[in-house]
Amino acid sequence: MTDKLVHQIWISLGSNLGDRAAQLALARTHMADTCGKILRVSGIYESSAWGFESDHMFFNQCLHMETTLPPGSLLQLILGIERKMGRNRNGRGYTDRVIDLDILFYDDLVIQSEHLQVPHPRMETRKFVLLPLQEIAAGKEHPVTGLTVDEMLERCTDTSRIEKIIS
Repeated sequence: MTDKLVHQIWISLGSNLGDRAAQLALARTHMADTCGKILRVSGIYESSAWGFESDHMFFNQCLHMETTLPPGSLLQLILGIERKMGRNRNGRGYTDRVIDLDILFYDDLVIQSEHLQVPHPRMETRKFVLLPLQEIAAGKEHPVTGLTVDEMLERCTDTSRIEKIIS
C-alpha cells in the first residue's frame, strides 16, 4: 500500500440564509466527513453582503484542513456539499445563499483553470475572508504576491463593518 500525499488547504465558509450558525456547522461536518481532517477553525464573523444588496447579514468562517484529495476532486466534493445543503448556483452573480464554500489556498499551488482558481482571486479585497483567515493562518504567504495574510489584511481597502460574534 502506498501513502497518499497530505495537502494543506484553507477554506472560506459563508451563509446568509436560515440558521446561519447551523449552516456553517453542517458544512464543517460535511467537510470533515468527505474532504479531510479539520485542523483549525476560526471564530464566526458577521458582515453585510459583498458585491450585491441584501437584507440578510452573512456569517463567515475559515477552516484549515488536511486532505489527500487532488484539487479537482476537492472542488467537486465542495460543490456537492453546497448542492446537498440547498445552494443553487444559477450563474447570475452574487446572491443570497444557504452556504458558500471557497478554496482559498491549496498548499502553495497556483491553479488557473476554467472551474478552479487558487489562490482565491478576490480574497485580498475581502475583509470578511481575511479576518477569519488571519485567526488561523496569519503568517500564511500568498504564493503569487508573497504577502502574508496579516499583510493582505493590513493593505485591504474593504471598509465593510465586520464583527466577530462567536469565538
